[in-house]
This record gives sequence, C-alpha cells and structure tokens, in this order.
Amino acid sequence: MNKTMFSSAIVIAVLAAALPISAHHSWPVDMSKLVTVKGTVTEVMWENPHPMFTLEVRTSDAKTEKWTVGGPAINRMEANGWTPKTMKPGDMITGIGYQFGDGQKIIRLEKVVLPDGKEMRVYAR
Repeated sequence: MNKTMFSSAIVIAVLAAALPISAHHSWPVDMSKLVTVKGTVTEVMWENPHPMFTLEVRTSDAKTEKWTVGGPAINRMEANGWTPKTMKPGDMITGIGYQFGDGQKIIRLEKVVLPDGKEMRVYAR
C-alpha cells in the first residue's frame, strides 16, 4: 500500500466513524411555547433512542386525541430518577414540553406530573 492509498484509507475511516455522530437529530419542535397535555397513558415504549409514551387526551369538545410524548435517551432519563415503571398504562398524567413545529401531536417532554402529583423532569434543570 503506497502513501496516497494509506492516507485515503485514514480519511475514509475517520469519515465513517463520524457518520453516526452526524446522524443524531434534534427534535423538530417549536421552542417558542410550552404545551401541556393531560391524558391517560395507553402505551409505554421504554427503548432507545427515546422512551415514548402514548396518551389519550380528552379535548374540550369531549373528543379524544392521541398524543405521543417522549424524552431523551434512557440513560439521561434514568439519571433523573425515571424507571420503566415510572408511568404505566392507565395512569392519568400531565405532560409539559414542546410540540413538533409541524403540528403533529408529539411533544418533547420537559417534565411530567404523575398521578400522585410528583413532578418528574427529563432534563436536569
């Protein structure tokens, strides 16, 4: 292998290693206002890259909407006291966070108020 081929191989290896880092995304949320949804947990998906919870939310006109709320990676949530059993289907919770900017009923959580009134943050703020 000559010097040029070796240098090319190094560049390719560095770029390949950086690809997973650049593939991570930020949440496409509207950070201009906090949104609050109160509903019944219907599903808990405790998995990476983001634990997600599905809520059935009753609207002011007595209809129901499905909202998805979620936080950062599991290790960050666990560092803030979360476990896979923090919420379970049937729990009535309040989720507070930032909604997707395109209007989807998806929220990047900042905190949750559990049925017993306890507040759980997902980021250490």
